[in-house]
This record gives sequence, C-alpha cells and structure tokens, in this order.
Amino acid sequence: VQLQASGGGLVQAGGSLRISCTTDGRTFSTYYMGWFRQAPGKEREFVAAVAWLGGSTYYADSVKGRFTISRDNAKNTVYLQMNSLKPEDTAVYYCAKRKYTGDPYQRASYDAWGQGTQVTVSS
Repeated sequence: VQLQASGGGLVQAGGSLRISCTTDGRTFSTYYMGWFRQAPGKEREFVAAVAWLGGSTYYADSVKGRFTISRDNAKNTVYLQMNSLKPEDTAVYYCAKRKYTGDPYQRASYDAWGQGTQVTVSS
C-alpha cells in the first residue's frame, strides 16, 4: 500500500487547514487509518485515527475538539480537518495504515506510512 499525503502549508494561529491522504489500496475500507506528527527534535506522536467505516474516531488530548478525522472510502482518502491551529501544531504530518489489529494510538500498530506533509502555524 502506498500513501500520499497532501494539503500542508503555512497558516496563521487560529486558522484552519485540511490535509488529505490518498492510498492505492483496493482494500482501503478494511483497515483503520491514522495521522501522526513530528516536530523538529521530537518523537513522532499520535494525532488521530479512524475506524474502517468512520464510525469510531480517536484523538490525542492535545487536538481533541479542534481536529476532525474523516474518510471517504469511495475515494480511498482520509482527511484531517484542523481548526483553531496553534504554533505548537507545527510539524510534519504523516498518514499511516494500521495493521489488521492493534491499539490505534500506538505508532507500532501501523505498518505503512506516507511521506509526510509540512504544516506550519505562525504566531
């Protein structure tokens, strides 16, 4: 499975941005998808995840209430809508495909990664 993230950019604090991740997998609807981020000098951290049909979602406490993850299985695409952005949200954002099972919050549960898209929030 190949993952292609897009939509990053520069935005002012308080602004919004939507990033996307498209896959080439014909079985996209059968696995969870997640977003992680990595800021300079920091570990890659969990941001959000969504279950097969979008009925269950998971968020890091730092983004809960501000970010929304969703998916369109017909388009093999997962989205991350980011509102009320803060400078501390600045990072490279990576989409990832979860293994058949595993804790959606844990990086080790994912076995395929996109190339990342840069999100920069200015103060």
